[in-house]
Amino acid sequence: MAKIKLDSLTKSYGATEVLHHIQGDIDHGEFIVIVGPSGCGKSTLLRMVAGLETVTTGEVSIGDKVINDLEPADRDIAMVFQNYALYPHMTVEQNMAYGLKIRKLPKDEIKRRVEEAADILEIRDYLKRKPRQLSGGQRQRVAMGRAIVRDPQVFLFDEPLSNLDAKLRVQMRLEIRKLQRRLGVTSIYVTHDQVEAMTLGDRLMVLNGGYVEQFGTPIEVYEKPASVFVAGFIGSPSMNFISADAQNGLLTLPNGTTLRTSSKTVGPVTLGIRPEHLLPDEAGAIEVEVDLPEQLGATTLVHGRIVGTDLPITASLNGINAASSGDVLKFNAPVEQMHIFDAQSGKRID
Repeated sequence: MAKIKLDSLTKSYGATEVLHHIQGDIDHGEFIVIVGPSGCGKSTLLRMVAGLETVTTGEVSIGDKVINDLEPADRDIAMVFQNYALYPHMTVEQNMAYGLKIRKLPKDEIKRRVEEAADILEIRDYLKRKPRQLSGGQRQRVAMGRAIVRDPQVFLFDEPLSNLDAKLRVQMRLEIRKLQRRLGVTSIYVTHDQVEAMTLGDRLMVLNGGYVEQFGTPIEVYEKPASVFVAGFIGSPSMNFISADAQNGLLTLPNGTTLRTSSKTVGPVTLGIRPEHLLPDEAGAIEVEVDLPEQLGATTLVHGRIVGTDLPITASLNGINAASSGDVLKFNAPVEQMHIFDAQSGKRID
């Protein structure tokens, strides 16, 4: 069983520690997405699992075996890179078969595996072509095919869709998810795209500055973000944040507006409300002066400021809305959709 255990992993370059005690258990067949902004340590963590970066302290285990000191070729993993990493002078078939030839598998077995993977990925017609004769999406399929033929215990994906256009990214992420479910191989996928993360992952590991901010299912991360960082990073458009003072089940906003809350905390807090949870209400307590409406067809994003403050706020309204710059709109938010965070630490207060 290809379970993966990350046990208090750290990574340092000289005196600079870039990953800080990463902890996580990944079950057999699970699809884990490591998500976070550029420079947070996502790819470094993935490369530590792959053996392309050394582990400073802690342990990486696959199954019951600690693999810290194993060479990448001995870890029984297959990796799909951001830049495809195909040999330009080889055909698609040769690219997919190369790793198996190095391992000295019989020719019949190599041919069977390559053709089987080509059928799964619908690239059999391209086996005799070279990479330069393929589109970006086709090259990505070849890179995935090269991983599949190895029949590894673990798939590792390092931002494999970042070089594709938006429409093709949507198509390819669906294909990757269907493929992973069909093969049932434990997978770790790195991306900075929170939409990819939400749609692909069984669980998300949200990284920030080399620390794990939250490790949970997409719904858990969306509905109960552990910190201001997670709340702002996951979800599009981003969550609104408003400084407030909490007292006796009430939140007082900077302009004096009071909102009822279920939180019993006392003192300065940060109130988080997602744009889609701001509900138009003529008697609503949250007054917003509109700066710019964005008509997107199915939804209208209203960007503005809370009246009497310079606090920016965005509301997501269904359908086409006639709001224009300078209008004042009133909103309410359900108590159960309010997120309260500590003003100093940024951590969630339940």
